[in-house]
Amino acid sequence: MPTLVLVRHGQSQWNLDNRFTGWVDVDLTAEGEAQAKRAGQLIKAAGIAFDRAYTSVLTRAIRTADLALTEAGQLWIPMTKDWRLNERHYGGLTGLNKAETAKLHGEDQVKVWRRSYDIPPPPLAPGGEFDFTQDRRYAGAPIPDTESLKTTLDRVLPYWTAEIAPKLSAGEAILVAAHGNSLRAIVKHLFGVPDDAIVGVEIPTGNPLLIELDDRLNPLTARYLDADRAQALPTAAAH
Repeated sequence: MPTLVLVRHGQSQWNLDNRFTGWVDVDLTAEGEAQAKRAGQLIKAAGIAFDRAYTSVLTRAIRTADLALTEAGQLWIPMTKDWRLNERHYGGLTGLNKAETAKLHGEDQVKVWRRSYDIPPPPLAPGGEFDFTQDRRYAGAPIPDTESLKTTLDRVLPYWTAEIAPKLSAGEAILVAAHGNSLRAIVKHLFGVPDDAIVGVEIPTGNPLLIELDDRLNPLTARYLDADRAQALPTAAAH
C-alpha cells in the first residue's frame, strides 16, 4: 500500500519575526528544531519505514527532513531536493513584517494577497536583496517574481505527477518535508479540494500527516501523528 507522510518545516526565524519569507533561505529556530525532532519521534513510534524523501532547496525544509529522519533512524534513505517544492514566492512582500504591511496597505488588502487563491502580491523588483535570479540553485529555472496559491500549485503538481506519484504507485513509502503552500498543493490534488476551500486548509508545523493511498493514489486514511496539534482535514473527493 502506498504510504505518504507530509511534514511542514518547523518554526523558522522569520516565522518567529512575523515576516513574509517565501524563497528567502531562513534557518530553523531552536523551537523549529525541536518540532522537527518530535516529528521524527512520532514517525518512529508509528513504525513507518520510508523508501525515500523529498524536500525543497530551502534550509528550513532540508533540516526538518534531516532532523526528523535522524530521530526516526532513517537518515540514510535517498533524499531529493527540488526548487519546485519551495514555499510560495511572496513577491514584493518578501522580507516585510506582516503587521507593518497591514498598517501600510490595509488589513483587507493584505488578506487578499495572503489568502486569495489566484491574486498574487505585487511582483518583486529585480536587482534587490531578495532577487533570486543569480542564485545557482535556480540556474536555468523559470524564476517567478511573485506567486499566488494557484501559480504555486501550477509548479508543484507537474513535479508531483512526474517524480513523486510514480514512486508511490510502485508501492513506496515517501516523506515530503516542505512548506505550508507547497504542501497545500499536494493536499488539494489528493483530496480534490475546491479552489475556494484550499486557502482555509491549515497544515501545522512539524506534525507529520500520514496518508495511506490506494493503487490509484486516492486517500484511504489520513491522520496527523500528533492528534493534539492536528488541524481539520478535507474529505477526499473521488478522482
